[in-house]
Amino acid sequence: MRPIAAHRLLEGLCAAGTEGITDVVSDSRKVQPGCVFVCFPGERVDGHDFAAGAFEKGAAYIVANHPVDGVPAGRTILAADSRRPLCAMAANYRRQYAPWMTAITGSVGKTTTKEFTAAVMRAFGETLKTEGNRNNEIGMPETLFRLEEGTEYAVIEMGMSALEEIHRLSTTAQPCAAIITGIGVSHLENLGSRENILKAKLEVCDGLPEGGALILNGDDPYLTGAALPAHVRPVWCAIDNENARIRAVDIRHEAEGERFTLRDAELGEFEVYIPVLGLHSVRDALLAYGAATQIPAEKLGHPFGREDAAKAAAALADYQAAGMRQRLVRHGGVTFIEDCYNASPDSMRAAFDAFGRVPCERRFALLGDMLELGAVSAEAHREAGELAAKAGLDFLAAYGPESARTAETAAALSVEVLHCTDRAQAVQALAERLQPGDGLLAKGSRGMRLEEILKELYDKL
Repeated sequence: MRPIAAHRLLEGLCAAGTEGITDVVSDSRKVQPGCVFVCFPGERVDGHDFAAGAFEKGAAYIVANHPVDGVPAGRTILAADSRRPLCAMAANYRRQYAPWMTAITGSVGKTTTKEFTAAVMRAFGETLKTEGNRNNEIGMPETLFRLEEGTEYAVIEMGMSALEEIHRLSTTAQPCAAIITGIGVSHLENLGSRENILKAKLEVCDGLPEGGALILNGDDPYLTGAALPAHVRPVWCAIDNENARIRAVDIRHEAEGERFTLRDAELGEFEVYIPVLGLHSVRDALLAYGAATQIPAEKLGHPFGREDAAKAAAALADYQAAGMRQRLVRHGGVTFIEDCYNASPDSMRAAFDAFGRVPCERRFALLGDMLELGAVSAEAHREAGELAAKAGLDFLAAYGPESARTAETAAALSVEVLHCTDRAQAVQALAERLQPGDGLLAKGSRGMRLEEILKELYDKL
């Protein structure tokens, strides 16, 4: 964060002077003179317990849910929910800079699309992106506070678990364009229906300017059937939808990536390679390219043309997987697809599609629970068992209480299955069976921590 005058950062929150604010932090270990310390109550640690100490260390202001002994009232910003003033400060800070910003949301593929979009934008200038999964009302402001004078482009991921959250994120960030990757069933437990999920994702439009581009997955029936806000300008990207402006055709699957012809109805055709597997990854790449085509002439110094489109298409090859998202690795002669960050029925189908393109002698899978699916959880886990059977698995290790349904379904379809109740059992079962030349798909929600099973398995191999 660059120093900013207190009255600018805290506009609308309190009366402040012209002294410089050096940072906004919620970790007491990062307190420095002139910062704003934001208190968040947690299950194990309450930030309010560290507020007085932060003030003693030189924090200029404290954001708190209640008055704190040792912190003057004139230096306390009171709020029932600390996320609100945090977002307000981030919005005030963001207004000091003018990057061309793309917001990304959707039920599946957000982070992959973010990484593709960042790779493309870097071809045109210095680019800031959301790191890791910092996509909520705490993490996103932290990303905005990293903006600098030299930041030409910004790629901001926006997640949610309830209605109104993306509205607050989008109106805070004020993006120039936005991407919606698709409407799935993640967070169905909280939102109740896919119609409500669609409504929540469309809140990203609330921060877009008049005429702002909304880049959309044209193969998603919920998006193609949606009533879009009148002030946005849709840009459709698809594989199957022939009416989409941007399409992928002649897709050729390779051992560690995909090649295809990108057909842009306005700018021409381009040959593309992406170093990641699966048709879903091709769609994510199309969305990133679609966002790049909306860079305005005032940013480039000329209207976005065919040469720029070729540069954007070529930059898709610079994609790098983030975290444990569909990462292809090899240990002990075995090829692994690590896809342990998140899981939903849509991403499970996509993962098996990608796994089917990996050449290997025998196929194994480690499947963990898909969380936050609510009423559709039982059906979704049974479907995962069907996918395992269709994939021709030689062995399935199912891990977690919900995955018992996956195991039962797969076993009924003649797949050798073990439902594992602990990590050690899964590690042992896989280590006993895997041989050089085999392949394994590891897929499950982040809360299942499949990466811990993989780490132990790699050690054994």
